[in-house]
Amino acid sequence: MKRLFSKNRRLYLITDTDASGLTNVEAVRMAISAGIKTIQLREKHISKKNIYREALALRKLTLRNGVTLIINDHIDIALAVDADGVHLGQDDMPVKEARKIIGRRKILGVSTHSLKQALDAEASGADYIGFGPVFKTATKNAGEPKGIALLKKIREQINIPIAAIGGITHDKAREVFNNGADAIAVASGILSGDIKENAKRFLSIIASCQ
Repeated sequence: MKRLFSKNRRLYLITDTDASGLTNVEAVRMAISAGIKTIQLREKHISKKNIYREALALRKLTLRNGVTLIINDHIDIALAVDADGVHLGQDDMPVKEARKIIGRRKILGVSTHSLKQALDAEASGADYIGFGPVFKTATKNAGEPKGIALLKKIREQINIPIAAIGGITHDKAREVFNNGADAIAVASGILSGDIKENAKRFLSIIASCQ
């Protein structure tokens, strides 16, 4: 999907206020200034009303800067703020039903953790998959690492883009791209510490992989 993962859109920031110690707007503003063009709002521990408020604020910021905004889990919020798309987990609404609601113009991503899930997501009409965790990660309930070998196997069997996620550091980014990822989804690896410097380093590595 050109709109999502082409050129400088291959670094996919997932928000995490615990990692950044900042508000989502503050962190995303820094990330955008460093060159990140794809943002996913992921909030698990606040009310739906507040998720909507966060999404609305980020939609205004991303629109001003030509940045893609994906909302995690909440199809209604994604539609309410006119986000570019929604990202669903394995326990969320089935892809086919979600597509009926959001239409063909919105991006629909799905988290996957196995080859079967990846194949099912593609067959059901997902625009891209998130695959992981590729490496060990401190993210709660992320599960056991799936590894580079499975990433490569999935790349060989599906045609839609893959956003690899989970424990991807600067040192591991090149290996992930070399084994089939179209993008890398990163939270703490960007948000912990100097957001601008972390993002710029990832973007430099990605540019050298193209």
